Amino acid sequence: MHAFVTGASAGIGEALAKRLASAGYDLTLVARRQAELARVAEQLPAGAKVRTLVADVTDLPSLPGLVRRAENELGPVDVLVNNAGVQIVALTHEVEPEQGERLLAVNVLAPFRLTHAVLPGMLERGRGTIVDIASLAALAPTLGMYHYSASKAALAAASEALRAEVAPRGVHVVTVYPGPVHTEMAAAAVSRYAEDPTGILPVGNTRTLAKLVVRAIERRKARVIYPRAYVLARLFPGITRWVMDRMSPRPKSLKA
Repeated sequence: MHAFVTGASAGIGEALAKRLASAGYDLTLVARRQAELARVAEQLPAGAKVRTLVADVTDLPSLPGLVRRAENELGPVDVLVNNAGVQIVALTHEVEPEQGERLLAVNVLAPFRLTHAVLPGMLERGRGTIVDIASLAALAPTLGMYHYSASKAALAAASEALRAEVAPRGVHVVTVYPGPVHTEMAAAAVSRYAEDPTGILPVGNTRTLAKLVVRAIERRKARVIYPRAYVLARLFPGITRWVMDRMSPRPKSLKA
């Protein structure tokens, strides 16, 4: 079994790589930082087959070629994990349009292009799994995350729609909605607010999230929402929106 993981050099991607390797998968790990990719690869269980590909997923035309290179070495992709993501926390009018568009390329267009690259083969074989790492921001759009909330809502909606389309042909789609989780990216986001937006809210860890995602792959579960308390955001969107509008702290000005 071959898993192709983007954004694999840190955070959720690193945890997923380790969990998938422990579950017996061969791995293609993709990220921009060669040294960090090598570090993750060295920490995988002995005997794990792993290939690292240094790439910028905003180079959209190159992505089908990455998939072909991975499949030439490790065989067809059985699990695609669309994990690479970037985040901008700022007042919307202070964000340069090019920054926002790059975020959309990483968080939305790259997963779409990679899904398009692996899906025909999965449909032909009648099996395979696509894992889309969305965000709680898809369910609870957050003040100061104009582009990020939009991108994760787009990815989540596409992921949920694709599941129903391809399930009859044996392909499974898992949509993942992480809430606050301890990562470098999350810490950087929190630092951009005048006060910690998580407050007393539950905060998870990447190891538990990775365990839940791999379990969802194995048991063909539709989605993962973690920490579990945030299931309420999906069940009660109106209340969630009311709380977010009134209680979210404002981000610091980039011009301060």
